Amino acid sequence: MRLFFSIFLTVLTLFNCKSESNPLSTLYIGTYTDGDSEGIYQYQFNTETGELTNKQLAATSENPSFITYSVDKNYVYAVNETENGTVSAFKVEADKTLTFIDKTSTHGAHPCHVVINKQGDKAVVSNYTGGNFSLHTIKDDGALNEAFQVLEHKTDSIVSHAHSAQFFKDDLYAADLGLNAVFNYRLSNQTYELISPSIVDLENKSGPRHFSLTNDGKYIYIINELSSTITSAKKTENGFEFIETISTLADDFKEKSYCADIHLSEDERFLYGSNRGENSIVIFKRDTNSGKLKKIQNISVHGDWPRNFTIDPTGKFVLVANQKSHNISIFKIDKTSGKLAFLHAVELPSPVCLLF
Repeated sequence: MRLFFSIFLTVLTLFNCKSESNPLSTLYIGTYTDGDSEGIYQYQFNTETGELTNKQLAATSENPSFITYSVDKNYVYAVNETENGTVSAFKVEADKTLTFIDKTSTHGAHPCHVVINKQGDKAVVSNYTGGNFSLHTIKDDGALNEAFQVLEHKTDSIVSHAHSAQFFKDDLYAADLGLNAVFNYRLSNQTYELISPSIVDLENKSGPRHFSLTNDGKYIYIINELSSTITSAKKTENGFEFIETISTLADDFKEKSYCADIHLSEDERFLYGSNRGENSIVIFKRDTNSGKLKKIQNISVHGDWPRNFTIDPTGKFVLVANQKSHNISIFKIDKTSGKLAFLHAVELPSPVCLLF
């Protein structure tokens, strides 16, 4: 009898755990607020069905066009893409709404990207029009300190357009669309020193915008806005070695198009990029030994002007922010082939950045 009762309790516990499992994940959306949008929005995303529900305004903010989490996900940071650039910090509340903490100057116009290092103690902001990158330490309450360093890329002859940056250990990589290069800085005595003004040669007028690094830092994939290409390179003892540059567009597409975002799949077997103009997501199969790419799909985003896109926490879905058509498109990922299948879309004014 005791054995039966013990088995019954075990089964009941397992049933309760299963019934209480929650397939919902919070999605934050950064937007432009020159139309109907008021700031940062939130949805609940069902990681089993791919549905977005319970739309709410998470926080009022001016042009929060790019957003990111703190390492512990207790805070969200949003650039305010304005002439007098700022970056805002928010606390994530229990109900997933955001409480404004503070904002600080980015020392440049129209900041368009912000990222936190893995240690969680530094942030770097890219100022598109300002042509510079501001570096900040993070306070105990989640707010950002005044910039401890500003990396200036302005020149007398070429207009700099700082577009994105990423930390990797003690290195900082910074993509400058205007100067047509990805810079490499390294931390030394609490500041970042220039190691290389161009980690790999890019074709003239490529316009590097965003990039993805493999988890081990051995490969980098740079998406070039102006030439609609991806440039691949491999890390060596002496820097990076060029692998190839490959088009992001379908072979029969001949109109104007401009790349935006880029992401590797969790297992790094596939690479995804967004095309504004062709209005598509391009998918590449990646050779994990050589780093080379093979284009396998260009699929319509069912919208206009795809900006940032993201892969959901389960790795089963891709969500795309279509700025001009004011909608977010959801796709199912075939984990075997890497290809996408369109599911549906939801309306939202001027979505730019998606954050799980």
